Amino acid sequence: MRILDLAGRPGRRIDAHGSRGFSVSALGLTADAHLVAVTLAAGGVIGRHPAPGRQMLVVLTGDATVSGGSDGSGEPVTVGPGQAAVWEPHEPHETRTAGGLTALVVEGDIELGTPGHHVDPGDV
Repeated sequence: MRILDLAGRPGRRIDAHGSRGFSVSALGLTADAHLVAVTLAAGGVIGRHPAPGRQMLVVLTGDATVSGGSDGSGEPVTVGPGQAAVWEPHEPHETRTAGGLTALVVEGDIELGTPGHHVDPGDV
């Protein structure tokens, strides 16, 4: 067993799309998806950009104000720990934080069930 400290992992700073206070640290890769730890400093922003594939941002600590919509004009929604935002492929989206954020991003060819849905029959 290994324990990963997502907030303490060395990350790569991202400034693209007007982003600020944003860093990412790769966690894993499958044939179908990327797993990335994301940190966003207080007052930080991940600038509006199109999702390269289905993308799910799972908030672990802090707050995230997210927006999306096919034309990028979706109303901002604030989500917190234990909540996730999902964007579809090519959907323009943005993430901001007032107090700082640690999140897990899963991006790629992922199937999402409804909460409580067993994706793998072996889970029952």
